[in-house]
Amino acid sequence: MNITPSTKLYAVLGHPIAHSLSPRMQNAAIRKLGLDALYLAFDVYPARLLSTLKIMGEMGFAGVNLTVPLKEVAFRGMHDIDPAARRLGSVNTVNFTPGGMKGFSTDGIGFISALKKVFGCTPKGLSICLLGCGGAGRAVGLACAGAGAEKIFLVDNEMPRAKRLMTGITSANRRTEVEIVAPGRSARNRAARASRLVIQATPVGMHRNDRPLLDADAFDGRAMLYDLVYMFPQTALMKVAGKKGCRTANGLDMLAFQGAASLSIWTGRKAPVEVMLRELKRAVYGKR
Repeated sequence: MNITPSTKLYAVLGHPIAHSLSPRMQNAAIRKLGLDALYLAFDVYPARLLSTLKIMGEMGFAGVNLTVPLKEVAFRGMHDIDPAARRLGSVNTVNFTPGGMKGFSTDGIGFISALKKVFGCTPKGLSICLLGCGGAGRAVGLACAGAGAEKIFLVDNEMPRAKRLMTGITSANRRTEVEIVAPGRSARNRAARASRLVIQATPVGMHRNDRPLLDADAFDGRAMLYDLVYMFPQTALMKVAGKKGCRTANGLDMLAFQGAASLSIWTGRKAPVEVMLRELKRAVYGKR
């Protein structure tokens, strides 16, 4: 590509960041739209995020995405936050304008769109086991409550974080029953077995030797498992659930839909989500 002083710059920030497929996905979309732009990736320590964002704005970056573990850091440190992101307590998209930077969250809409695509359903009326209540997990949990989930089991190793999400869900939809799951594998397994949809929203599974958070007896074959980890065709947890006859999916579709929403915020253009998803599948599955 022909990079010039007028080329707009976008990026994803995280720690770590080497696993991210966002540059490949977003640059494919940028080419499809014929934009004079480039999407990069940078490893940023949480303590340096806010100063880094300030410098990027001064350098002329047009927008950034944020991934683990920076979403909640951005939310706590930014002043201008979209109302939807404020309700979620998480920021995964920053838009730089002449008036300053503004935070958004596209995780919730990305998840709901992915769920419709891969399983042909919405969270309405479902019992859900949510593994992980931080950044993306919080956004997904609140999106499920807003969409009419019947009950959500919250699993997290930080009890205050689970309690904060419980409060948020109750505010979003008082009809959604919420239960915080006690620590331990047996309690997690029981909650998953009582659920129609299991959502894995922790970093567990990003490394091939990670032990799955659930055992085989957590699944009875009727459940659906959506694992937000996307860098492998199948995570270890997906294999466990698949062997029990459950439908499973990794996080590629959510990544594509939330990335498309971010690109639309930055450019005002409809993002080519199918192009983005195709590029992700090439990266993970080797498909053309």
